[in-house]
Amino acid sequence: MQPYGVNQLRKMFLEFFESKGHLAMKSFSLVPHNDKSLLLINSGMAPLKPYFTGQEIPPNKRVTTCQKCIRTGDIENVGKTARHGTFFEMLGNFSFGDYFKKEAIEWSWEFLTEVVGLDPDRLYPSVYVDDDEAFEIWNKDMGIPAERIFKFGKEDNFWEHGSGPCGPCSEIYYDRGEKYGCGREDCTVGCECDRYMEIWNNVFTQFDNDGKGHYAELEQKNIDTGMGLERLASAVQDVDSIFDVDTMKTLRDHVCRLAGTEYGKDDKEDVSIRVITDHIRSVTFMISDGIMPSNEGRGYVLRRLLRRASRHGRLLGIEGSFLPALAQTVIEGSSDGYPELEEKRDFILNVIDKEEEQFNKTIDQGLVILSEMIAGMEKERSKVLSGEHVFKLYDTYGFPLDLTKEILEEKGFTADEKGFEQAMEVQRTTARNARGVTNYMGADATVYESIDPSVTSQFVGYDRLSHESEITVLTTENEVADALSDGERGTVFVKETPFYATSGGQEADTGIISTAEGEFKVEDTIKLLGGKIGHVGQVVSGMLKTGDKATLRVDGEKRALSARNHSATHLLQKALRTVLGTHVEQAGSSVNEDRLRFDFTHFSAVTPEELKKAEDIVNESIMKALPVKAENMPIEEARKTGAQALFGEKYGDIVRVVNMGDFSIEFCGGTHVNNTGEIMAFKIISESGVAAGVRRIEALTSKGLLKYYDSLEKKLHETAKVLKATPDNLIEKAAHLVAENKNLRGEAESLKSRLAQDAMGDVADQVQEIKGTRLLAAQIDGVDMNGLRELGDQLKEKLGEGVVVLASESSGRVNLMATATEEVISKGAHAGNLIKAIAGMVGGGGGGRPNMAQAGGKNPAGIKEALKKAAEVLEGQLS
Repeated sequence: MQPYGVNQLRKMFLEFFESKGHLAMKSFSLVPHNDKSLLLINSGMAPLKPYFTGQEIPPNKRVTTCQKCIRTGDIENVGKTARHGTFFEMLGNFSFGDYFKKEAIEWSWEFLTEVVGLDPDRLYPSVYVDDDEAFEIWNKDMGIPAERIFKFGKEDNFWEHGSGPCGPCSEIYYDRGEKYGCGREDCTVGCECDRYMEIWNNVFTQFDNDGKGHYAELEQKNIDTGMGLERLASAVQDVDSIFDVDTMKTLRDHVCRLAGTEYGKDDKEDVSIRVITDHIRSVTFMISDGIMPSNEGRGYVLRRLLRRASRHGRLLGIEGSFLPALAQTVIEGSSDGYPELEEKRDFILNVIDKEEEQFNKTIDQGLVILSEMIAGMEKERSKVLSGEHVFKLYDTYGFPLDLTKEILEEKGFTADEKGFEQAMEVQRTTARNARGVTNYMGADATVYESIDPSVTSQFVGYDRLSHESEITVLTTENEVADALSDGERGTVFVKETPFYATSGGQEADTGIISTAEGEFKVEDTIKLLGGKIGHVGQVVSGMLKTGDKATLRVDGEKRALSARNHSATHLLQKALRTVLGTHVEQAGSSVNEDRLRFDFTHFSAVTPEELKKAEDIVNESIMKALPVKAENMPIEEARKTGAQALFGEKYGDIVRVVNMGDFSIEFCGGTHVNNTGEIMAFKIISESGVAAGVRRIEALTSKGLLKYYDSLEKKLHETAKVLKATPDNLIEKAAHLVAENKNLRGEAESLKSRLAQDAMGDVADQVQEIKGTRLLAAQIDGVDMNGLRELGDQLKEKLGEGVVVLASESSGRVNLMATATEEVISKGAHAGNLIKAIAGMVGGGGGGRPNMAQAGGKNPAGIKEALKKAAEVLEGQLS
């Protein structure tokens, strides 16, 4: 057997099933689409759910894929053994109502034995205990002796997920040899040891489970198979684990070089090496699909994996930033199967570098917090760190439980793991609830699911705003209907429509659908599974029926204004990449007839100078009236043009490329202007941060910009009127008023100071002596807090050594101030505690330092009692 590499095996598998009439589809994004039940794609079948449920008609009845997957259910166990990993590639072949058990079994055996070259005598099939059909195929058709076919029960060989489609499985095990075994004489297929490895699973979806244990035969029987690429490679290359296959070994060896160590020499170091090797693969692929680090959802998974890898690098003694270098190795090893990795290389490395840098600061803060926690435990003579504290370290500072335990054990302490798990379960429950309630396979049940999957719609509105077509389906808000009558809300489906449905950040067209008998106002246009386009709105007169010939008219002004804003986002992205760098990627957008919003990847606030440069570039492109052309072409041809793809988007084999005078070239399915001159002008209104590494620009063009300037002009005239000026001399008038206000403020302060001085003469004779210490406690009304503080300093200076307490009523409020000299502080006086003690009497609170304190209140009637109590409080303070 030839030890084929991972990239070779992937290619061999897809080509083999293409030869069997399968359509080879590219891997879907790790981000699930229209599936709230999943955080990340975790199996080859997951992105194909709509084909299995009948929501969409598959592009071919036979499909084959190599799907990138991430499973995060046991992140804590990754690295502890060579079995666990978060990222893997799943090879699969699928049949949607076409071939069934016989072909699936025959082809799986043919690929493993004849194409790959595995020894047939080391392969062992298993079947569901009651699946006689599969057993007969293996035994009679394939010639496998009965004693080599293993029968297992439901737990091992029957796939089901609650109610819905389900069926028996047939797995294929590979005997890796005695060196991987447990040594027991009865060791065989099904043993928990590493000798017999399951490498292929054929799922025969032939039943429908009603959820009550009753199984009915499905009319359309499906095949869903899966084989882990890395696991297959470990068998073919005859290596110990997935961490030893060619691509992963290259990455693992890179980790070892950075750490100055060797794999297989130290169990503890091996754990860290495996963690880093696995996690850097996951984060590289996640970022390439548009996932950004955050504190929730899949962004949180990414952040957690990054931080865990970074922390294990520290345990290996790796200094400084090292994850971007490893990500580069991932890209080099996998771009053969996933060219998007190379396309997004700069961005991927930038995100990882910034996140690692941030965590290096965070982990240092976490270590300080843990040290404080340990000091607190020592003080309380406790030996167990609470689960709440353990979870705080984990959730806030990225400390996994094992790191906290390790540090605690070094100091002779333990962690409350049960309390930690309880806090974790609260978080998991919250996350599960956030995903929403979904039905079988994660698709939300709506009226649209009742529509025949064969019904599709075609968008024909790139070059027209009006079109005639036949109504194919009508729905109310609850059910499919034959007709909609006056006043009724619902959704209209036609064969061909000029209405653009919300997608790619561009908001939907609105307008009118009219027939001979009725008129329907379109308020929204939506894309649905199976290539359907729904026109949502209300019948405004008459009646619409299925089969009616309809005229569809788009609101032309709204479309034109939206197109101007949409085209401006293309120019803006190019301008930002020119000014800020090629790491800039679109991270979202929203355009309508009024304004545009553009989210992009960048790691710091954009300076006013940079914004101005970008704005100028866009306006220069507008003034040049660049021609805008759109063309459909094969995706590989489109990539060669240098066209910018939307970050994390899944594209088909044919893509639409929008070219604006060769200045901006992007994949885009939206509507655009004919030339950039139609945009008229472009103005950035705001720039802000919306997430880690993501900035947002809001801007205006054409009519929206004119409205903005009209509004500014109106405010300008109104302001000038208020200031008794004209727009032309408004600046001079404002400057004059500011200067005048400054002078008046100075005069007012001077007057208040004189009044305070006058008041001071009246209160100087109110000094009393408390235990040999002079106290002046007096009321001076009409003085604000600043005036009280200034007056207090002056009185303290006249007093020599002592304490001054002043109260003032001003506009129905009370201001309290206390100040003490150093000598009386040494005797026990404390201005802050004195103020706290008397502030309640005026209905307020406050405090401060020993030498200075202040408070506010809302009960002027309590001032006399408060000043009287000040003497009592001071007497209690003095020693």
